[in-house]
Amino acid sequence: MQTVVIGLVVFCSTATVLLALAVISAARAPFDDAFDGQRGAHVVAAFDPAAASAEQLAATAHRPGVEAAAGPFDQAVVEVPADWLGRPPGPLTLVGRSDPAGPVDRVALLSGRWADKPGEVVVNDPFGGAATRFLNSSLDTRSGQFTIVGFATSMSQSAGGWVTPEQAAALHPTARQMLYRFSDASGEQQLTAAMGTVTEGLPEHALANAQSYLVLKQAFSAGADAYLPLMTVFGVLGLVVAALIVGNVVSGAVVSGYRHIGVLKSIGFTPRQVVTVYLTMVSVPAAVGTVLGTVAGWAASQPILQGAFAGITTGTAVIEPAGWLPPATLIGVPLLVVLAALVPASRAHRLSAAQAISAGSAPRNGRGLKVQRRLSGTRLPRAVSLGLGQPFARPARTALTMSAIVLGVLTVTVTTGLSTTLTRLVDHGDGHTHVTVQTNHFSADKIEPRLTPDQTTAMLRATPGAERVVARGLVQVGLVGTTQPVFANFYGGDTAGSKRLQVVKGRAATGPNEIEAGPSFLKQHGLKLGDRLTLDLDGRQLAVTVVGEESEGNPRAFTSNDATRAALTDDPHAVEYDVTLAEGADAQAYQRAVTAADPSLSPSVFAPDPPGPIVAVVGFATVFTVLLSVAAALGVFNTLLLTIRERRRDLGMLKSIGMTPRQVVAMTVTSVAWQGVVSAALGVPAGILAHRLLVENVGSIVFTEWMIDVWSTPMLAAVALAGVAIAVLGALLPARSAARLPIAEVLHNE
Repeated sequence: MQTVVIGLVVFCSTATVLLALAVISAARAPFDDAFDGQRGAHVVAAFDPAAASAEQLAATAHRPGVEAAAGPFDQAVVEVPADWLGRPPGPLTLVGRSDPAGPVDRVALLSGRWADKPGEVVVNDPFGGAATRFLNSSLDTRSGQFTIVGFATSMSQSAGGWVTPEQAAALHPTARQMLYRFSDASGEQQLTAAMGTVTEGLPEHALANAQSYLVLKQAFSAGADAYLPLMTVFGVLGLVVAALIVGNVVSGAVVSGYRHIGVLKSIGFTPRQVVTVYLTMVSVPAAVGTVLGTVAGWAASQPILQGAFAGITTGTAVIEPAGWLPPATLIGVPLLVVLAALVPASRAHRLSAAQAISAGSAPRNGRGLKVQRRLSGTRLPRAVSLGLGQPFARPARTALTMSAIVLGVLTVTVTTGLSTTLTRLVDHGDGHTHVTVQTNHFSADKIEPRLTPDQTTAMLRATPGAERVVARGLVQVGLVGTTQPVFANFYGGDTAGSKRLQVVKGRAATGPNEIEAGPSFLKQHGLKLGDRLTLDLDGRQLAVTVVGEESEGNPRAFTSNDATRAALTDDPHAVEYDVTLAEGADAQAYQRAVTAADPSLSPSVFAPDPPGPIVAVVGFATVFTVLLSVAAALGVFNTLLLTIRERRRDLGMLKSIGMTPRQVVAMTVTSVAWQGVVSAALGVPAGILAHRLLVENVGSIVFTEWMIDVWSTPMLAAVALAGVAIAVLGALLPARSAARLPIAEVLHNE
């Protein structure tokens, strides 16, 4: 039984350790590895061709501090007026390159071939080949039609697509692109200084814009950065709890084997041989548990990390656990087991054969007796008072067990609070039923719409059951000063009072030329409330002001209103409608009426769909909670097994003078139940504090107080019972085993 317990505890602990290390190691390495592999550009610079000639720009490659450079390449921006490749309309930056190789920004061709004649284009597919089914299809722009001959990706995100140099020249380029790698690119200050050296001697204002790779690196993991700190905390907890429980279980197993050690000494084994034998006996189940735990943890880490990075622009980066993790756990966890066993085993090394034989049979005289005497004078039932006093006989073992339970309760508390907080983050419910009506813009099988966007809004509002209709338009717009377009969400209709958008700082963007965005977008572009930026769409430029910060958001998207959209484009390009139904309205009848009015519309009852990273965090936290709770319960189970083995004589005596099996169970369960109560009293407040500190210090998400203060009386009572549940579940089987001990067998040597 003890062998099985050691193996199970080591299995749970190894899986926990590997998951923890996988999350901790995955934060930045994927981007760095892929960026270096492609010789990514530290700065993608666009110069005004009227201010600097191609010869002048080529000469900048030899400036001090420039490690390598590529270019100049002609750069033109074309407008795509309709949906394409599952993307909304907007600007597309095309760069003329004769091949994807070069000293800087080696573009990775995902499918097809490179463009080698006019009229062909290779499209940048940052999501790793998701659009390859559109190979050889046509791309219509206001500047002409192109045939998509290939899909490629660049970690530098230097262009939206690539054409031949001759084709780029024919598009009347508005900029010349240079790609630089610098010998010192460790920070923004170093990059600014390097670009100052590069542009020295060039005409003033020759540099139109420059994109730093640090911005791309931040955007790459912006989604994961919001949640990795949360998962890292669980990882650290897992490491600590695993070490505590393994140390407790293994050291207890060695102590319980002192009698065996004494017998071995008495028949001629040397002290060193005895310690070696027992360490080997403990290491066998630990090795099996380590191997199985490594396999389980490795299998679980891959989907968890993929969920955490879901939806980000990965380029050629591979999101997977580091390859050194399995060897590290296969070596580290058995080493932890040996170290945990070495301390009690070394004590046995010093004992004589007679001392070792008697050392593990019972606690030393006098330990815990004062507590027992005081409890015996109370009015508590005798079985309860005896159970309350038992843990004081082995205070060190009790302290280790309680530490594991406390951390288990803390983990349960943090997980419960975090799950509730994240649920409130994505659930913007207002007590009404919402119907989401999707248009056919991104549908594979398009049905020609019967109604215009204005007619659709009027129809949705006039259909019986509708109370409020909010339309969402989606386009890609350029930002003056950057090479990459961003997604713009324009909301119109009955937006007043809508709770679907969470603005936590400033105010909602309700007026013309106003936008709001999430913290990742603002940080990536160096913006704060009150700052202005210029949008560019189809030749129109519009200066807008940041008036609100959302609780979260796509690092490549912002939110505005219909008035701002109208200043940029005449096409509302509505892709979705949010219909709030009146109380008591029939949602199914409303859906049927909408479909009958326009079959191109796809209505469905709105249900919050948590983003991949949130699902990953909740799943990760749940897995950790289960593993740690099981490991803590196994620790309690092991402790009681040892206690029952040590107290077999006492239990036999108690049963011989009339203690019933039910009283034995009560005594045994009581001995750990109060530890669960005390652990809950310590773990729950610590968990509440840890939950608040975590959610208040996540840089990529801003939580409101309503999202943070999730603790109700029933929830607190439930998490408080976690400590008692862990202790009692671990105690039930040993308690029943103690109740079934035969008196004659136990006392036959008396």
